[in-house]
Amino acid sequence: MKNLKILMTACIVGLGLLSFTTIDHDKTPSKHTASSIKGYEVGDSATDFKLKNIDGKKVSLSNFKSAKGFIVIFTCNHCPYAKKYEDRIVELDKKYKDQGYPVIAINPNDPNVQPEDGYKQMIERAKQKGFTFPYLLDEGQKVFPQYGATKTPHVFILQKENGKNIVKYIGAIDNNYEDPNDVSEHYVQDAVNALIKGEPIKMTKTVAIGCTVKVKK
Repeated sequence: MKNLKILMTACIVGLGLLSFTTIDHDKTPSKHTASSIKGYEVGDSATDFKLKNIDGKKVSLSNFKSAKGFIVIFTCNHCPYAKKYEDRIVELDKKYKDQGYPVIAINPNDPNVQPEDGYKQMIERAKQKGFTFPYLLDEGQKVFPQYGATKTPHVFILQKENGKNIVKYIGAIDNNYEDPNDVSEHYVQDAVNALIKGEPIKMTKTVAIGCTVKVKK
């Protein structure tokens, strides 16, 4: 009888644990959470998009007929990391746009989650900082998951090859977000310079450092 009671107690505890595990397992993460986003790898072909720019017009990569590639940067208004990089992003566009690699900035954040990243605020920020490039709103948050962007800023360098936009670099802009004068590794510059020269990119992927993308709840 004693052994039977022990066995029954063990069964009840086991069923309880199984129930707990099942309930916990059913808490499926959002399809846009950082842990579930796969996105592109280096060598993949990136699909085009059509997103609203701060001037109200729709912008696609196909609009840039003479471009050899693109420096696509997912960024935003509110993030301290993104703010630190704004001047450097402007410099990247000024330096490489005429060489065929313009900057295309995309705000992936949901303004209902982070009001500072609303469309009106984007217009104001671009004017304040003197953005020389398109600053697009990922309405519906459909583009950033395709790319696999998880941070702001997060860079994807593309190169046109046989009518496709091939991913050549993914990651950070450089290795020091705090101080541009103390940067020792210029990842994006080095990658674009290599593409312009027709040389292999030495470092094709780095870890993006920044704020997480703010996803609609």
